[in-house]
Amino acid sequence: MDAIHVQALSGPTVAELDVEIVERKGLGHPDSICDAVMERISHALSREYLKRFGAILHHNCDKGLLVAGQVERRFGGGHVLEAMRLVIGDRATVAVGEERLNVTEIAVEAAKTWLRQHLRHVDPDRHVRYQVELKPGSEELARSFLERKGVLGANDTSAAVGFAPLTETERLVLETERYLNSPVFKQRFPETGEDVKAMGVRMGRRIDLTVAMPLLDAYVASEAEYFRRKKAIQEALVGHIRGNLDRLDLGELTLNHLDHPGAGMAGMYLSVLGTSAEDADSGEVGRGNQVNGLIALNRPRASEAAAGKNPVGHIGKIYNVLTHLLAARIHAEIPGLREVVVWLCNRIGEPVDRPQLVSLQVHLTPGITLADVDTPIRMLVKEELGRLPVFCQELAQGRYPIC
Repeated sequence: MDAIHVQALSGPTVAELDVEIVERKGLGHPDSICDAVMERISHALSREYLKRFGAILHHNCDKGLLVAGQVERRFGGGHVLEAMRLVIGDRATVAVGEERLNVTEIAVEAAKTWLRQHLRHVDPDRHVRYQVELKPGSEELARSFLERKGVLGANDTSAAVGFAPLTETERLVLETERYLNSPVFKQRFPETGEDVKAMGVRMGRRIDLTVAMPLLDAYVASEAEYFRRKKAIQEALVGHIRGNLDRLDLGELTLNHLDHPGAGMAGMYLSVLGTSAEDADSGEVGRGNQVNGLIALNRPRASEAAAGKNPVGHIGKIYNVLTHLLAARIHAEIPGLREVVVWLCNRIGEPVDRPQLVSLQVHLTPGITLADVDTPIRMLVKEELGRLPVFCQELAQGRYPIC
């Protein structure tokens, strides 16, 4: 059986559908925090394994849970009553022969570094407690990493899917959160927190955006000031989005939809630390964005969480990222393709660079036939699979964002 299958799709692309729904959980959302922190821990372990043993050893740090704390919000600045708790699991090689690694220390330091770099008002020493549950994996899997020669065998049976290009709706939702969490925006509006969530709903050419983003109570002296600041923020966001529109028209943009003037503290989205994990919402790995940063409801989506998984052996991570990159490259380099969807599947123990199936579904430009693009697509797929060992090392170095 030919492992590469190319199929032409008929009907509308996602951008041509009447209705499209896209969401993004931003930098400070509890689910995004879990994904990003666990990925950072995997990077740290990978570096240490390479340094000490010359190879990235068995680990999967993909069972993260951020338990919400407790705060008291007040105009002019509240305070933390109970710290958040970060549970870090699942498996990591802790020793090779007589040489041991302090994986707990590595994991906690990596988590603290990420928190310190990305959440301005979270003190990782005072506002977070750490529970590390990284235990040794099975002897069979651990041995496969130590004894490998060349490309590693997949340490799970799994599949993944990616697509390109992004629709304008997807691009706008992604851009909205990135703008609100950009250094330029935070310098202009330092009263805004990092826990941004954006939902775009498109009907025809009209897109409505619903955005949630807390205001830090230390910057807000009264209810009236909250709504004055909110109005200025919303006007800046509308201006930015209008400047990024191509074919779509901006309909309604709502910021902090639950706000209710006159209801006091209960009618405003205020925060002490800038993330709802301070007391309102816990987070978990795998409940947030796909590796391209979006939750695109009109798109196919695999069930694997990529964050924290092993970058050289776990196809649930490798293929998740690779499918999106492969789809983007095919769309960019091969003329005549309006939309590309790439599926990769493999079985445990099989070489990562030899998937059981590579399935490509393409929407063709009028006048282009499948015969025109079939061979170039196959050549590009084989080229990317040929550089998979290099790609896996790049994954381990954090070259590709996963949330």
